[in-house]
Amino acid sequence: MTPSSHLGDHLVPAPPRSGPRFPALDTLRLVGALCVLTTHVAFWSGDYTRHGVWGTLLARLDVGVAIFFVLSGFLLARPWIMAGLDAAPRPDPLSYLRRRWWRIAPLYLLTVALALALVEDNRGLGWGERVSTVLMLDTVTSTSFPAGLTHMWSLAVEVSFYLLLPLLMLLLLGRTGRGPTSTRRIWTGLLAMTVVSVWWHLDGAARVGSSTGGSPTQWLPAFLTWFAIGIALALLQVLLVRGRSPRAAGAVHALAHQPGACWALAAGLLLASATPVAGPAMFAAPTPAQSLTKHLLYAAVALLVVLPSILGRREHSRYDTVLSATPLRRLGWISYGVFCLHLPVLHLVMWATGWELFAGRGLQIFVVTVLLSLLAAEAAYRFVELPALALGRRPSRFTRNRGTRTGPSAADDDASASAASAGTQR
Repeated sequence: MTPSSHLGDHLVPAPPRSGPRFPALDTLRLVGALCVLTTHVAFWSGDYTRHGVWGTLLARLDVGVAIFFVLSGFLLARPWIMAGLDAAPRPDPLSYLRRRWWRIAPLYLLTVALALALVEDNRGLGWGERVSTVLMLDTVTSTSFPAGLTHMWSLAVEVSFYLLLPLLMLLLLGRTGRGPTSTRRIWTGLLAMTVVSVWWHLDGAARVGSSTGGSPTQWLPAFLTWFAIGIALALLQVLLVRGRSPRAAGAVHALAHQPGACWALAAGLLLASATPVAGPAMFAAPTPAQSLTKHLLYAAVALLVVLPSILGRREHSRYDTVLSATPLRRLGWISYGVFCLHLPVLHLVMWATGWELFAGRGLQIFVVTVLLSLLAAEAAYRFVELPALALGRRPSRFTRNRGTRTGPSAADDDASASAASAGTQR
């Protein structure tokens, strides 16, 4: 029987029996989506350059990407970590990938079809460019994107992570059937992910970029740190539930129980990212040091925003009550639609109103874009995402024939991970 104590809860898959749910993470998905929408509106209205530090701060709301990637790392890796620490059967990779396909592809393809067909700037695109976009290969084949789809680079990063995750979990957890996984092995692997990401910012992207026509700064290696933070939170949460939390994590747990302090620190770090140390707000390329600084500041901001809802959960606290409120969670459920559709909607708003690019009206553009994006996302949720999710949870013929392994439930990834994506390219 599916738990259903609130309106609409029947639309969300049941939580895993071996662990708690994380309802506030749905609301944080909404926060991430609105951050990304806001930074795009601020660019289109010209507020980046019109309002000094405030304009740069609006540009830095692309931190929503980091929030999404941390959420993905946590929610998608957690079932594997639970199984690895218990020496239990792990999630079936093929079933996992099938669910990911049905979660991401239908709405993505619909958005691509709408943008390519209706946005005037795309009428001159060739078939090669259109096929590249449909296959989500724009960051590999080009440094530009079709109009209305420039935010999809981050979804391409997400999909790369989805495809890598089963292999990554094998490397971090070792082969199944050999006893519980050593946590030291996991921490070593997460450190290696961070080192790769740091190297990519300082030197790797430039080296690869000299021999490719793509955009290596928007490839998965540049963001492994953010996913590693999510995986680390999954490990700490599972250890905490099992009473095996390391002593060194005591300070992290203490901070997690102070959400006000976490958000204040996050705001301070975001403000620091609006200074020149994190590079320019517009299209000028940052130095390697600026790129890495911005990357690490965003990592810290995302960690602080997500931390209280994972390691600091208290059922009757005011913070958890507010973030777990059904209306906010309900908006979080449609946040993937907000992400996918808000740029095509923004094109529609500017075309229908006749408002000029970079000519102000930031508040008006924001309000209209938010309202229309929410309406479009709600329709997409009802008529595209929910039917696709149902198909993704239905056992395939191949799965029925060979039997499905019964590892920890992956309900969290369907309920809360969503696409966990946002984009920042203007």
